[in-house]
Amino acid sequence: MTADRRIPVSAIAFDLDGTLLDTIHDLAAAINALLAEMEHAPLPQETIRAMVGKGMANLVARALAAARGVPVAAIDAATRDAALVRYQAHYAAILGRGTLPFPEMVEGLVALRAMGFPLAVVTNKASRFVAPHLDHAGIAQHFALVIGGDTLPTRKPEPGPLLHVAEFFGIPPARLLMVGDSVNDVEAARAAGCPVLVLPYGYNEGRPVQDLGADGIVPTLLAVVDRVRFVAADST
Repeated sequence: MTADRRIPVSAIAFDLDGTLLDTIHDLAAAINALLAEMEHAPLPQETIRAMVGKGMANLVARALAAARGVPVAAIDAATRDAALVRYQAHYAAILGRGTLPFPEMVEGLVALRAMGFPLAVVTNKASRFVAPHLDHAGIAQHFALVIGGDTLPTRKPEPGPLLHVAEFFGIPPARLLMVGDSVNDVEAARAAGCPVLVLPYGYNEGRPVQDLGADGIVPTLLAVVDRVRFVAADST
């Protein structure tokens, strides 16, 4: 008999950008609006894609450095923070306009909830932008908990957000699956003691997901269904 290779879990946490939603169009448009305001040339969308994953402050610093042709370390904190405020205003103004759901994302969420899994979002995006994205995409109702990059004292790749989710659901971290698209997701899961699956189409700073050492790569969110086995929280 073939061994059951499904991962026994009681709840699932998802990254947002590059996992649930393809937000690069909005992110890139806001960055280039900021650069235009600061009299810099725009950056190609694919260049900006490789900068996504460690939060907005990091994205802004890297974009300014690229536009100016200097190392990221040359962007001082005051310049970065002032630019971040302006970037967030641009982002808020266009949020959702170019964002698209990834294929089989909604179907995957519906199927996983039908299997009994409580679901959470764990993202490094500033909290005030997370709920509007979920509402605009029509998927907010699927999540019992939403953790943004400023919800807790730490964020991915630190384990704190995933440990918080596990505690919220009343389960050990080993029974919380992280589903993401980047090294931040994998490192956070490993540090927290959670299993982790990754999707190949997101934003991983230009690195191939095959090199991340996740527990598996799934082609779409719906494919997660075939990689998990539901274990009730009170039986963990």
